[in-house]
This record gives sequence, structure tokens and C-alpha cells, in this order.
Amino acid sequence: MSESIKVMVVDDNALLRFGLIGAINMEPGMESAGDAASSEEAVELYAEIKPDIVTMDYRMPGESGVECTKKIMEMDPDAKVILFSVFESEEEVWKAVQAGVKGYLTKSASAVEDVMEAIHEVAEGGTFFPAQIAQKVSARKQQEELTPRELELLKMLGQGTSNKELVEHFNISMSTVKHHITNIREKLGAADRTQAVVIAYKKGILKLDQ
Repeated sequence: MSESIKVMVVDDNALLRFGLIGAINMEPGMESAGDAASSEEAVELYAEIKPDIVTMDYRMPGESGVECTKKIMEMDPDAKVILFSVFESEEEVWKAVQAGVKGYLTKSASAVEDVMEAIHEVAEGGTFFPAQIAQKVSARKQQEELTPRELELLKMLGQGTSNKELVEHFNISMSTVKHHITNIREKLGAADRTQAVVIAYKKGILKLDQ
């Protein structure tokens, strides 16, 4: 790529946003194309400037970086988004991958050199997922997805709901409840319902505030 890589930075934290812009402008073959502090600003700015790369914060006021990425990808399927996050649970990473990100970096573990390397790699048509993130993506690809009913039932198991209460809540038979729990256990690789809940929390499928 002979011309400079034009990078748009999206982060609601002004200190981090301007810090990254400074690093980008100091990197040979790279320049800042603009910045945004929210998903709404980012979508509008992307449509206006069509940058080569977007660096995207995961958590922002209003819509998340994942939702913003989806909107940008709908606008431009060839968009190249690298997502930055303090989160690295399997579920959070998988949501980002499904949205179409080409790279995923954790804010706590990534040095400036890693960010520059990721931008160069993705700009050249590659992807950038550090080893620990790539492992989570690989594990999730191998795992069969939970159905909406199974996910709802799993959330209730996490709240300590008994089989009898599940029968009454879903208006289904006890055998059907047990069948759903068996499917959940097999998909999560759990020995019993308790371990299924523990694994679900560990993977980020369930969250403590649910």
C-alpha cells in the first residue's frame, strides 16, 4: 500500500482517543482520518470519509462497539474494523467476530506496537487476533450454538430455578425440561447442570447482572 493508511479512531474516552491518534500520526505510512466519541458519530463519520481502518472501543455510552460495527458493515461490507476492549470473555469476543471485526485487542494487554502491527496487518487484508483471543474464537466455532429456548432455560438455571419450576414456567413436560438440560450440558461440555452454569459464566454466556 503506497499511500498512508487512513485510520478512524472511535472511543468515548478522550484521553485514550487522542493518545491513539498521536501514535497513529507518528507511525510511518499511517495517518489519522478522523475520530468519534460515540456509535452515532462513528457511523456518520465513516459514511463521510470512508477510512481504510476503524479502531473501535467495545463499550461506549449508547450503542456498543459491536452494534456500531454491524451498522458500518451493513453500509460497507468491505469495512475493516479492529475492536479494542477491556473484556476478553469468549462470548464478548464471539459477538465481535460475528459482527465482522478483522481484529480484536484487549486494552490491558496491548502495547502501542501491537496496535500498529494490527492496523498494518488488517490494512493489508489480514486479520489480527492475539493467541489468547484466537483460542476463544476457535473454541466457540467448535461449540454448537445454544437455541434461544436453551439460553433462556440456562439463565433460569443460573438463578437456581428447579426443574419443577421450569416445567411450570415454560408449560412443558418434565421429560422435555430434562432433554433441554441434557442438550445444554452436551453443548457446553458439562457433567451436570451446576457445571453448565459455571461454564456459562466463565465463557460470558451468562453475566452476574442478568
